[in-house]
Amino acid sequence: MPGKIKTKKELKDIISSLNKQGKRIVFTNGCFDILHYGHIKYLQDAKGLADVLVLGLNSDSSVKKIKGPARPINKQLDRARVLSALSCVDYLTIFSEDTPLGLIRLIQPDVLVKGGDWQTEKIVGADFVKARGGKVLAIPYIKGYSTTKLINKIHSSRLF
Repeated sequence: MPGKIKTKKELKDIISSLNKQGKRIVFTNGCFDILHYGHIKYLQDAKGLADVLVLGLNSDSSVKKIKGPARPINKQLDRARVLSALSCVDYLTIFSEDTPLGLIRLIQPDVLVKGGDWQTEKIVGADFVKARGGKVLAIPYIKGYSTTKLINKIHSSRLF
């Protein structure tokens, strides 16, 4: 895949090279269905924690499992293209598994982050990252920003 969007195999090779260069890697994951300011701030904050931000993007099938049959609104490749246009995102890969644990084990990040609604000890992969001497953090949400609330607002406006 071109640009920042990588297969897991490509990402493994890139991570190996980054590790040899002494670069610190931060990893996060999510659906990022309709991108809004809360997402942007979250990703910028995550990037500020290390040299390289790697993003695991939930596939369309996994978004349906998490968010329900009406989601995602935007298809996985479209979401990946939009996210890859952000300067704070260095690499991203799409995953279909129920959790990003396999991806976390592949990347072996120095820092693992999720949004503020997660308790750090319940973040998938936290034990793995901590056992390697890494940090696990929850980045606080900015109130008022939610894809679900945005979708509900659009529905209630009766514009469509």
